[in-house]
Amino acid sequence: MKRTLKTVAVFTLAGFVVSSCASLNKMKKMESDIAYKVTPEVLEAKGGQVDLSINATIPAKYFNKKVTLVATPVLKFADGEKAYEPKTLQGEKVQGNNEVVPYAEGKTVSYTGTVPFEDGMRASGLYVKFVGTKGSKTVEYESNKIADGVLATATLVDNAPAIAIGKDAFERITKEEKEAAIYYLINSSQVRSKEKSSDEIKAMEQFIKDAKAAEDLELKNIQIQSYASPDGPMDWNDKLANNREKSADKFVKDNMKRNKIDEYKDLDFFKKFVVAEDWDGFKKAMEESNIQDKELILRVLSMYSDPEVREKEIKNISSAYSAVADQILPKLRRSKFVVNVDRIGKSDEELRELAKSNPSSLNVEELLYSATLFEDNADKLAIYEAAKQQFANDWRGFNDAGMIKFEMGKVAEAKADFQKADQLSANNKVVKNNLGAVELKNGNVQEAEVLFGAATGLGTEVDYNKGIVAIMKGDYAAAAQLFGNCNCVNAALANLLAGNTSVAAQKLNDNQTGDAMVPYLKAVIAARNNDTNAVISNLKDACAKDASLKQTAATDMEFAKLFENADFQAIVK
Repeated sequence: MKRTLKTVAVFTLAGFVVSSCASLNKMKKMESDIAYKVTPEVLEAKGGQVDLSINATIPAKYFNKKVTLVATPVLKFADGEKAYEPKTLQGEKVQGNNEVVPYAEGKTVSYTGTVPFEDGMRASGLYVKFVGTKGSKTVEYESNKIADGVLATATLVDNAPAIAIGKDAFERITKEEKEAAIYYLINSSQVRSKEKSSDEIKAMEQFIKDAKAAEDLELKNIQIQSYASPDGPMDWNDKLANNREKSADKFVKDNMKRNKIDEYKDLDFFKKFVVAEDWDGFKKAMEESNIQDKELILRVLSMYSDPEVREKEIKNISSAYSAVADQILPKLRRSKFVVNVDRIGKSDEELRELAKSNPSSLNVEELLYSATLFEDNADKLAIYEAAKQQFANDWRGFNDAGMIKFEMGKVAEAKADFQKADQLSANNKVVKNNLGAVELKNGNVQEAEVLFGAATGLGTEVDYNKGIVAIMKGDYAAAAQLFGNCNCVNAALANLLAGNTSVAAQKLNDNQTGDAMVPYLKAVIAARNNDTNAVISNLKDACAKDASLKQTAATDMEFAKLFENADFQAIVK
């Protein structure tokens, strides 16, 4: 009896196992009846991720009521595979909190997921792996390929951020001037002897003589500005100011003639103007004075524009007018001389020679400018290193040395120089841009974006770098806008990714750099336009310029339709 019961139990358990296996195997067999709609149809790398959306329509009478099914989308490629997050489904009689799929009606199940992009995914396929469980029995199976992947055009962005120079303020010709004045007695235009020999007149005379004798100085002109003080009738003051201009003109010309400065003969050398009543000078002198009631007098100037009314009202302030007459008005009865000189700086050839042989003889502006006269980065770097030592408190030497090191691929050394420049000039947009370029080059996109934000307003360099970041983040419209009118490869790529194909094509046509990526992107555009001949000719050009693009093209899903084309294969092998 006991043996009989045990036998029955064994057969019952065996039947259950067989039944469980039959149910799971049936689902495995019917997997091909599931209809998948994948968006996008060809997966795409965007912002460093591969996003996925699947609508899977499970047919009626597929999903066993007692089965739990774990579905995992998987990208398979030559070097491995990458799984998305799994989704668990369950039949109607399973106790659980997963999405239920009715047996009788079936159901359309939606799924979204993302995985980080890996370069091997460029040539890959999307599959769904299933693990079905019923009781203690488990069956694993897999769908056929449901989508191709991964379109990686965005990864063609050239991560070569723009570095900004700490500009020099070198000027070949600099302006210098010397001022002096002679003062007249009231109602007089006679130049007094003591005025002719005043300290400032002597200093002006010496300045003119020195400028005439120096090889690097050129006398440009002398301005003669003659004034009358704002007291008395306007007609008289006008005549008086003009007479003062004549006496001042004669005085300075006689002085130059005596010192054998031949420019006295050139009428165009002298620039003259006359002010009959110097109200501007009066106001300035009043503001700088300690005269009692000066605020009241200044108020009169602001209230009245008529010179006669002004003079009358000021004279009515009897407590202050005597001080005005003694302290202010005598300073306004004058002729002023302004001697203008051009200082001619060193020639480019002189600067090049001194920068290499004797950099300590140059000032900081000359030294920084001289570096721009060289083509070789080693020469430039040597000059910037000299600037760092000679002018250790000037941020530009460190910044510009870092710029050259960055261009030479010495990114860590460049960063150290930029950090020193940042210490010397906090919140400097040039330096912030360059620190951001270092972070971007090192793959730290978020840190770079923050630094580029701090450099906003710098100009084309930071906009270009922000454009690279925007491509890397998948914001192609923003990238296209940031690159603006630039005909560079990245600008063309941004417009291509943003759907502005004609703009991208025009930028590539206008690009004359010889960059291999120009014909490569032209090939991509041709592929999208189903122009096989243009694809082949442009790819041939691109791969001839850069052989590494053969491997890129061989797995580029932009050319998927041509993977079996003999001409295509001949190019990429």
